[in-house]
Amino acid sequence: MTDDLFDQVTPAERVQALRVQLHHHAHRYYVLDEPEIPDAEYDKLFQELQALEAAHPELASPDSPTRRVGGAVLAQFASVRHAVPMLSIRTETDTEATGAQAFDTRLRRELGLSPADPDLNYVAELKFDGLALNLRYERGSLVQAATRGDGEQGEDVTQNIFTIRQIPLKLSTTAPPAVLEVRGEVYMRRDDFEALNERQREKIAQGAKGEKTFVNPRNAAAGAVRQLDSAIAAQRPLSFFAYGLGEVVLAEGASAPDSHHGWLMQLRDWGLPVAPQTQLAQGAAELVAFHQAMGQGRDALPFDIDGVVYKVNSLALQQRLGFVSREPRWAVAHKYPAQEQLTTVLAIDVQVGRTGKLTPVAKLAPVFVGGVTVTNATLHNEDEARRKDVRVGDTVVVRRAGDVIPEVVSVVADKRLADGALFTMPRQCPVCGSAAVREEGEADYRCTGGIFCPAQRKEAILHFAHRRAVEVEGLGDKMVEQLVDANLVRNLTDLYRLGFSALVNLDRMADKSASKLLDAIERSKQTTLPRFIFGLGIRHVGEATAKALARHFGQLDAVMAASTEQLLEVADVGPVVAQSIRTFFDQAHNREVVEQLRALGLSWPEGEPAARPVLVLSGKTLVITGTLPSLSRDEAKDRIEAAGGKVAGSVSKKTDYLVAGSEAGSKLAKAQELGVALLDEAQLLELLNGSA
Repeated sequence: MTDDLFDQVTPAERVQALRVQLHHHAHRYYVLDEPEIPDAEYDKLFQELQALEAAHPELASPDSPTRRVGGAVLAQFASVRHAVPMLSIRTETDTEATGAQAFDTRLRRELGLSPADPDLNYVAELKFDGLALNLRYERGSLVQAATRGDGEQGEDVTQNIFTIRQIPLKLSTTAPPAVLEVRGEVYMRRDDFEALNERQREKIAQGAKGEKTFVNPRNAAAGAVRQLDSAIAAQRPLSFFAYGLGEVVLAEGASAPDSHHGWLMQLRDWGLPVAPQTQLAQGAAELVAFHQAMGQGRDALPFDIDGVVYKVNSLALQQRLGFVSREPRWAVAHKYPAQEQLTTVLAIDVQVGRTGKLTPVAKLAPVFVGGVTVTNATLHNEDEARRKDVRVGDTVVVRRAGDVIPEVVSVVADKRLADGALFTMPRQCPVCGSAAVREEGEADYRCTGGIFCPAQRKEAILHFAHRRAVEVEGLGDKMVEQLVDANLVRNLTDLYRLGFSALVNLDRMADKSASKLLDAIERSKQTTLPRFIFGLGIRHVGEATAKALARHFGQLDAVMAASTEQLLEVADVGPVVAQSIRTFFDQAHNREVVEQLRALGLSWPEGEPAARPVLVLSGKTLVITGTLPSLSRDEAKDRIEAAGGKVAGSVSKKTDYLVAGSEAGSKLAKAQELGVALLDEAQLLELLNGSA
């Protein structure tokens, strides 16, 4: 909307439009657990509506989002009316230290305190990014759990909450209150969230219907709490922290704490989890210190927070301060800079890393998120870019947390203006034109021109000069940085063309140092075939494989000319390694670099191929499925390949044996259908030992 058009909109029309938007987004967030916009974007709309209603009291309406806590009760759950409303607290949008100072100043003014009066006593807590919950205990036993809902009525989710092991079913006390309602937050730890999404991805890969991955831990937690089937909820790892009270009816003759912190400690003693970061704070200075400390340590926490909360500690002062509209005067949420924001994808580029990994990167309209201006965000790989369906022109949610590289979290589908092309990873390196390949079982494409590609030149030179490869003494990280940045070395061959005058002009390079480096380069020309092969940096070819190749073929030309089948005859080479070697030498520029290095004087002793032993599994193809009792999948694969066998990823008519462990799935059924011989771990070991 242009400024001129915006000026034609009346306050009443803008208020109505904002209410419609906020109701829509609140429904998506609280009811469907499928938010379309980041919290920061919702806050902007909410604050604009608050300002308009304050400036135009005649526009006030009882159904305005500013008069509600938000959300509605799902029809599938029984409704619960809260004995004490679950109200939200005011959000301090000033993310600097002045936000805490403003809260303290406001309360001191409300209480009529002068500068000479003592500091107020507060409780400083974390603001969790989860789902608010009310737990009702009667005579010490948990009888009901309900969501916040609209603040007056929530959803009965008792059976699902019973599955959260952190929440005690019975309080640890012999003298419990007659009624105790505990307010807190259900959340999901980041590691639990990642594990859950990994399980979801496996289900999707296996063709499971109706499965999806989750956008963030908050959505995953909310979805688990609202599962109609508590058995499913039990499979989703949830956690809980207590931070407040609802209705409390004490046992006859019992006394209660007179402070908020006292109650939190009482809840902890009764077996309820309270965040260990919760602490007392005297005055504005200690609130500021808490805000800064939690902000600095935010990314190290095992769960998500989006701010901290300050509450007046004294319950008597809380009662004296009271409420204004929908919020208590005695508490405030002090947020950090938003970690998620909306912006537009201007283009999708592909970057090549030092090791040849190709990464799609969204070029963004600049947006301030997580305390910095972001213009690029990673899409990780082709699968992720396609799963999120990110296209040029899309409005997207961008997230940045701490020093983590910004990433595109999701696309705002209803803001897509036109159907742009689905992203496809190029099959050639955008830097050097070499083939870009994706190996079986891997998510990433990689450039195959390691010793040729400019994006990988520093890594390639360092690897080639390593003491266990060709070895150029004195050629370390800083020297390679200088040589490449000064454009003196563009690929490996340039190392052997360096002159004295070029070196002495480098920073901190004296005559003696230049001479020593040139001597080391000259000495490196006399090497061995295994060292040279290892130094080429062929993916998956380590020292042991390089030695096996040199023994097996005897000459470099034979290695370079070997077919995939011939490479598979090498004891240390399996299908992935064989394909990697073949792909490397299929690149004309890689072969050209090798020939130039030879022409520049690199040499090594060569001989006849070693006698080829017949191994117990030579010519046999095996597939591994399920979990073996003592061998990991990688250990079993290594032992099979060392015995001359090949390990394939799927069962076919060419499969000789299926090694089946516990929880074997579709591969076992396929093998039985094709009549493939089956082995358990013990039988495999017998076969490897030659005793079968």
